[in-house]
Amino acid sequence: MKEITSSRLTLRAFTLDDSDMVAKLCHNKKIYDMTSSLPYPYTIEMAKSWIERHETWHQELQRFEWAIVHTQTNQLIGAIGLGYNRNHHHGEVGYWLGEPYWNQGYTSEALQSVIEWAFNKQQYHRILARHFTFNQASRKVMEKAGLTYEGSMVDHLLKNGQYVTLDCLSIINPNK
Repeated sequence: MKEITSSRLTLRAFTLDDSDMVAKLCHNKKIYDMTSSLPYPYTIEMAKSWIERHETWHQELQRFEWAIVHTQTNQLIGAIGLGYNRNHHHGEVGYWLGEPYWNQGYTSEALQSVIEWAFNKQQYHRILARHFTFNQASRKVMEKAGLTYEGSMVDHLLKNGQYVTLDCLSIINPNK
């Protein structure tokens, strides 16, 4: 899988050497509360298992997963993934960022880079992203990357014993 670079970030494939840092960053209740499928508590075994699945996903063109790495420090700070639906040429993007790196524009930069890669290199037609309605920071990231609101999925997921609503945003490839 090709690396993607931006002004401050390198998006690269995960390796098992990243397991410790993934576990450290993901073992955070605040990140768990803002994501739909990240478990808590999060262990190193979970990180290894997740990373080991990436190559199969990539080979089968199901999903691409990148480690978000701060280029200057070579520090792993988060993850961004993009699904792929071959029949319809679209995918769904998801991401998480370690709490020490929040509110510094890293997620927006990573998302914009993945969207550009998907449209220009992989010929995606459309990219979708969803966020919990209460997670307005994630919505701002999506809007900054050019995604627009499409609608809400009311009481779509059960999280912490309560049904939560997801807002859906998307972007169409402007080059098509």
